[in-house]
Amino acid sequence: MLWQQLVSALGLALVLEGLAPFLSPGGWRRAMLAVAALDDRALRLMGLAAMGAGLLLLHLAR
Repeated sequence: MLWQQLVSALGLALVLEGLAPFLSPGGWRRAMLAVAALDDRALRLMGLAAMGAGLLLLHLAR
């Protein structure tokens, strides 16, 4: 059961990650160039915020 949930979550993440480049490739490319220009500290803070939001959503879903 755990493996099925893990694979389902990974599949959903891949679908969501693929939406932006599919719907707006130019906008996605500009966004990725802007992210690439950020310094390491800003990227780490964004990663920390994303992990915190994900943990909060997982907590609320349970």
